[in-house]
Amino acid sequence: MSTKPEPKKTSQEIASPKGMRDIIGDDYYKFQGFFEKAQEVAVYYGFTPIETPILEYENTFTRAVGEGTDIVDKEMYTLKTKGGDHLAMRPEHTASLVRAYIEHGMQSLPQPQLFYHSGPVFRHDKPQRGRYRQFYQFDVDVLGNEKSIIDALVIRTIYTILEEAGAKNLVVNINSIGDKESRPAYLKELVAYYKKHLNVLPSVDQERLKSNPMRILDSKEEKTKELNQNAPDSLSYLSAAGKRHFKEVLECLDQMGIPYQIDKLLVRGLSYYTHTVFEIMETDEEGRTQTIAAGGRYDYLGKELGAKKDLPAMGGSIGMDRIIERPWFKDLAPRIMKKPKVYFIQVGLEAKLKSLNVIEILRKAHIPVMQALSKDSLSAQLAVAEKAGVPYTIIFGQKEAMENSVMVRNMETRSQDSVPIAELHTYLKSLK
Repeated sequence: MSTKPEPKKTSQEIASPKGMRDIIGDDYYKFQGFFEKAQEVAVYYGFTPIETPILEYENTFTRAVGEGTDIVDKEMYTLKTKGGDHLAMRPEHTASLVRAYIEHGMQSLPQPQLFYHSGPVFRHDKPQRGRYRQFYQFDVDVLGNEKSIIDALVIRTIYTILEEAGAKNLVVNINSIGDKESRPAYLKELVAYYKKHLNVLPSVDQERLKSNPMRILDSKEEKTKELNQNAPDSLSYLSAAGKRHFKEVLECLDQMGIPYQIDKLLVRGLSYYTHTVFEIMETDEEGRTQTIAAGGRYDYLGKELGAKKDLPAMGGSIGMDRIIERPWFKDLAPRIMKKPKVYFIQVGLEAKLKSLNVIEILRKAHIPVMQALSKDSLSAQLAVAEKAGVPYTIIFGQKEAMENSVMVRNMETRSQDSVPIAELHTYLKSLK
């Protein structure tokens, strides 16, 4: 018995780009349901919405995220327009938010300004489980205030969103990487430490030593990870103001009962962070941990992007892709998604002409329906209704169209009632 050979894949094969995918059906509703829950929590904590473009000028990110970071050096998608502009697809949300704040003169508004925003971001990263090249984030940010209570507010908001989505076994990893006063002394000690170990420092981290030494603490190289265990920690070099700020943040977390652990090597992967940095970790039933949210304070980013003075700010981001793939995720149903309990069937020309009017009456009564208006056969439409598993069908034929009524059939008992169209919404709402 011969078997048919598998068709060869060609460069012309229709497929989404590597690390990107279509979001269809239940997955779409999972994203939408999580967004609505996150939005609800953010609104109750005082945040307001903003949406920024997917494309920004490239230097918005090179100035903000920083040279010497993997995002700018390796992962950012860039393009040159026909008009000669150098643009980039946003690899994160924060730089775009700060750019919008400055561009629209929000510094003249009452401070602080609280925002939530969501959408896709793009990094040419190595695709893996829960990690994509086009991925989705939900962010909360507070701009225009330097107080430690703002750091606690951001962490509290994100922690609450995760809990309300079903997360358990959460812990906040937290550190302070200091301010302008404490950073120079710390960097001097850090550079000196790594120079002593240049012979074992991987080449990628030797480059970082020249351009961005703190990024070495975020290295994925195994040899560097070993070196980092004995590297100088930023907490030992904090200024008096930096120590006080960090102490107050921890006191707020204690007061709220949020579990945390100090991670002296935590710096995050972006250049703009100052003072507080954090990651929220989730531990699964097998003891494996994964970062599902992260953020920190970025008081000097505003000036990097053109503000006349420093713009104190704090923010955090949730990786939505990772959330909806977790076994504890509650599959939060979007508010606008109501599972139809009625299938609308029309038979005959007169009924087809009036069908949309009947469906509009149901829409106004907030009764969602399924339908196959393109089909003509009663049996074909009933077959679709059976497969869909809806409990009731509305049958609208020539006779019903003339009498302004419909036939409502119980798909389980096969009993049916004739109902005037004017009374249809009341009748359907009375059904279980």
